[in-house]
Amino acid sequence: MRWENLTVESEGSGGHGRAADAALFGADAVITRTFDTPEFRGITFHEVRARSILNRVPGASRMPFEWTVNPYRGCTHACVYCFARKTHSYLDLDTGLGFDSQIVVKVNAPELLRRQLGSRRWQGDHVAMGTNVDCYQRAEGRYRLMPGIISALTEHANPFSILTKGTLILRDLDLLTRAAEVTDVGISVSVGFTDTELWRTVEPGTPAPERRLEVVRTLGEHGIGCGVLMAPVLPFLSDHPAQLRDTVRAIAAAGATSVTPLVLHLRPGAREWFTAWLERHHPHLVRRYERLYAEGAYAPKWYQRRITRQVHELAQEYGIGPTRTDMARRIRPAQDAEVVEPPAGAEPTQLTLI
Repeated sequence: MRWENLTVESEGSGGHGRAADAALFGADAVITRTFDTPEFRGITFHEVRARSILNRVPGASRMPFEWTVNPYRGCTHACVYCFARKTHSYLDLDTGLGFDSQIVVKVNAPELLRRQLGSRRWQGDHVAMGTNVDCYQRAEGRYRLMPGIISALTEHANPFSILTKGTLILRDLDLLTRAAEVTDVGISVSVGFTDTELWRTVEPGTPAPERRLEVVRTLGEHGIGCGVLMAPVLPFLSDHPAQLRDTVRAIAAAGATSVTPLVLHLRPGAREWFTAWLERHHPHLVRRYERLYAEGAYAPKWYQRRITRQVHELAQEYGIGPTRTDMARRIRPAQDAEVVEPPAGAEPTQLTLI
């Protein structure tokens, strides 16, 4: 495996790095482990000692933030559409089943982050987590990297945000509350749809949508406002007006402070894996997807605008609004949470997060 080819730049950008950049870790630093327990059966962990953990997002990226921290690569959530699949190819790892079962763990992430945050060169910029692969995937239950990461950010009063599909974030509720006392913290949960049958096949390793919405509800009950990234909206599978209504209604009932829809995008690596899934489960839709995504990774602007408009109208009806996924904030009691309305005439933006 070409471990040295994983560069600082590629880590931050989702796989668009330059070969000249310093490698994040060397092949001699890799320890491979398997665990014979039901929750980890069939999964291989590659433990590495990273050389850098704060990753700059290139200026050309569509990401609405400049720095990320990714303690894991690969993800047992096994979402068939995950855009990060392509990054596994830079390690000579398979972007299909390999991405779901070959997990790179940066075991020194907390100590390395604490050291980098303490550098005189660090300016205290916002740090986003969960934007490449989920930092609260199953591996986190064993490796427990996030408590140390959150603590390091708290010690330096450094603003941060977390996006997750995992319920394990509730384990760190006290740490998040403590962090919000000294800095701005933003939490978002990803729930693209509430269709249980669709969830079982397209996101097989994730907690069920209702369990994720319970995370939103629990955070709110503890005074932590939580937004929902309604992503991805799957064309012809979860975009019917009645489906959109059901999902937004459930998000509102969970007490979400905001809902922001994102339409599926299909980068190389994810596109092939998603198409194979589509051929198995919904072969009649293959040609429709080929036409819709004929121009590239993103659905046409007219389609994105239609979905965004529908969701925003439903959100207004149910009393919630959109927000930016990088919008960190101080945690306040739930009764003081503000409803953020979309600015007049605002155009929807398709972000590359899911």
